Amino acid sequence: MRGRDTFLAYVLSACAGLVLWMSAAMVTGRHEPWDASSYWTVSYPLAILGAAILGFLFPEKPWRWAAVLMLMQFVVMIAMGSGLSLLPLGLVVLAVLGAPLALAGALAAKLRG
Repeated sequence: MRGRDTFLAYVLSACAGLVLWMSAAMVTGRHEPWDASSYWTVSYPLAILGAAILGFLFPEKPWRWAAVLMLMQFVVMIAMGSGLSLLPLGLVVLAVLGAPLALAGALAAKLRG
């Protein structure tokens, strides 16, 4: 993958994560999107789909796009005023939630061949 393609993949995954988590936080009125039920029924499945699409389009090391997409949730939580008292736990939760995204991206990358 060329450097420009890698940069584009990072930008797309960051923008997708930012839009997804910011809209989830704004619609639900929660500082932490995962506190709302719509997170689990709408936002998180869309994140998995987004990671799969990015993995298909940019198949080299597709776990990176999943990681960036999920880490944008952390950025949104900080921007929305969420406290840092549970930061270590929050990062662990994001890592666990990122695993299915990384798997979806890897599977989509394999489909591309």
